[in-house]
Order: sequence, then C-alpha cells, then structure tokens
Amino acid sequence: MRRADRLFQLIQILRRSSRPRTAAAIARELEVSKRTVYRDIADLMGQRVPISGAPGLGYVLQPGFDMPPLMFTPDEIEAIVLGAQWVASHSDAAIANAASDVVSKIAAVIPDALLPFIAEPSMGIRPPQSLPSESIDAASIRKAIRDGRKLRLGYRSESEELTVRIVWPVILGYSETSRLLVAWCELRRDFRHFRTDRMVSAEVSDDAIGLRDGELRRRWRAWREKQLSAR
Repeated sequence: MRRADRLFQLIQILRRSSRPRTAAAIARELEVSKRTVYRDIADLMGQRVPISGAPGLGYVLQPGFDMPPLMFTPDEIEAIVLGAQWVASHSDAAIANAASDVVSKIAAVIPDALLPFIAEPSMGIRPPQSLPSESIDAASIRKAIRDGRKLRLGYRSESEELTVRIVWPVILGYSETSRLLVAWCELRRDFRHFRTDRMVSAEVSDDAIGLRDGELRRRWRAWREKQLSAR
C-alpha cells in the first residue's frame, strides 16, 4: 500500500468511530507495525489534521474535519454494488430505484478502468425468495419515521384478528422473506414488531411523537439490549 493511501485509510478508520482507536487496532487493520502507525499519526498531526490522543489511550478524529473527495477503491465499489443489488431486490420500488440510481451516479464519475468492477463485480447475491404481497406504501412509513409522526395501523394478526393500532415508528427492517416495522405500540405500551404484509392500512397521523430527536431510537436500543440479555 502506498503511503498516501495508507494515510487516507488511517483517517477513514478514525472517521468511522467516535471512540478512541488504539495504535494496535489500527496497525492490525492496516497490516503494518504500531511504530508505523505512531509515525503516520504524528505526520498527520503535523499537517494539522485534528487528531487527539496518546499512545496507550488511543486516537480520535475531531468532529468537523473534511477532506477533498477521493476516488473509490475496487473493494469500495464492489461493496456498494453488492449492497445496491440486495436493496434493489428486497425493498419497495422507490428504494430499489434509489439503489440503482446510486450505482449509475458512481458509474458516471469513476475512471473507465474501474467500470468493470460495476459491470462485472466479483461478488453477487443469490436470487431472492418472493416476498409476500403488500397493500401499503412503505414510503409513507419511512416518511413518518423521518418526520417523527405517529402511524395509525390497520393490522391483521397471524390468527386473522384485525385491530387498529396507534404506533410510534422507529425503524423499518428488511429480511430475506419479509419486512418488519419496529414501533412503540400505544395499545400494548411496549415495543412491537409489525409485518408490513399484515398491514391493511398505514396512515400517517398529524400527531407528532413528542420526544426530542433520537430519544425514541435510544429507548428502542435499550429495550433491544434488555431483550437480548434475557435470552
């Protein structure tokens, strides 16, 4: 790896984490010695890259640092294409089109020498299983999540019981065979999973959830950790 590429990758390693990364951890990822990492960090700091930390404690990149855009590596391109393939085959039409648009935009700006990594990537996904038919528009659910709005769901249970739920949507999850909405259910007073193929209707309410930004997601993560620890 060229030194310039290594310095860029070192910054990327620090950028992706809000916690201090030790020289040992960085050295393992870059496949170099800790001495090389210490030398590279000192050089970056000498170039006024806002890195703070010390040997034995770890290093962090201060918020707000930016670099001019650099070209993707072949591995990065194939990772994007692989993810776009999965998204395009497992999501609703709007997100599937967005995934295809991302790949098209990348293909329009990369050098010709990198185009084969999009046209003929070395990785791929297996053909997906058919997803259950749905009667709701997932775009409205995503909008409710982004806008912090409640949802009024008409929901049919596995036993065919139809109920109306007011929920606070958290995240829309995707699996190989179904899509799930994670939400706080006002009826059950707890977090619940709702399969989108069992939704009869999904109406975005004018009522806001009423929590500060990120609070509902924080509560859900705490709930999820509790569920996992109880297993």
